[in-house]
Amino acid sequence: MHEIDVTVPAGQIPLAGSLATPTGEGPFPAALLLPGSGPLDRDANHKKIRLNLSADLAERLAESGWASLRYDKRGVGESGGDYLSTGLFDELADAEAALRWLQQRPEVESTVVIGHSAGSLHAVELAGRDLGVTGAVLLATSAKTGEETLSWQTQQISDHMVPGPVKMLMKLFRTSVEKQQAKAVAKLKATTGDTARIQLVKVNAKWMREFIAYDPVPALQQADVPLLAITGSKDVQVDPADLSVVAANAPNAEVSRIEDLDHIMRTETGPFSNPRKYVKQVEKPIDARVVAALLSFLGDLRPSAGGEPVAG
Repeated sequence: MHEIDVTVPAGQIPLAGSLATPTGEGPFPAALLLPGSGPLDRDANHKKIRLNLSADLAERLAESGWASLRYDKRGVGESGGDYLSTGLFDELADAEAALRWLQQRPEVESTVVIGHSAGSLHAVELAGRDLGVTGAVLLATSAKTGEETLSWQTQQISDHMVPGPVKMLMKLFRTSVEKQQAKAVAKLKATTGDTARIQLVKVNAKWMREFIAYDPVPALQQADVPLLAITGSKDVQVDPADLSVVAANAPNAEVSRIEDLDHIMRTETGPFSNPRKYVKQVEKPIDARVVAALLSFLGDLRPSAGGEPVAG
């Protein structure tokens, strides 16, 4: 794999990234890699945890003849801008700018978008627009509104991570994890600025408000290019049952629920995927079943000599 540092102009914001290409002569089919929520760099790494999901995917793609672009989010790594004041739709605008930049590269003959978690929401939005992509891969995508997804996440935490004695104590004080989460969401919805303090922590309120209100179903209905949606049975951050909503609304969707797969695309053999254990989970490689399904799907989108996608 050959890799170069690049700068992608997104309005007035320079986004620093990496363009990876396979060995050999191009042009190549290419993928725009979009990570999940939070201040993630081009490799999908956070200061507190190195997921390395985008970097690993770039390597797997290059081995199969695909180029890829990944970039640091606004205000993260070497990119310009401020992360905390960036909204969900600002990130979408950055993703579209990156896609258009990638499509203009001489090394590139066609493009797909691959998103993980919140990045998959951007991927399906791009797939639903007339931007010339040939397909999209949605890893751990949600098909509920953001508010519904947060509520579902909270229920998983309450069911699996809160000890019984703590639940009893909370009941004594007439509260619960669900009630506390609902209060936090209400406070966020009432904010008007880009940032706010919730429980003394400064948060990206604009992003959260937009995410809470966002419904991915209309974008799914507009996305008539081939889609592959993969979610793990052990995912506790998006509901695996949302795959049925993807299948019912996207005109050309293939969905895959992979057993014993967690939110960060690693194998989880325990009864519950505890996000607190992601630090150990990331020591594992991306689940081979995810890689195989993704590469098989992309193989069907590889352009022929005449420039049109052909079946693999």
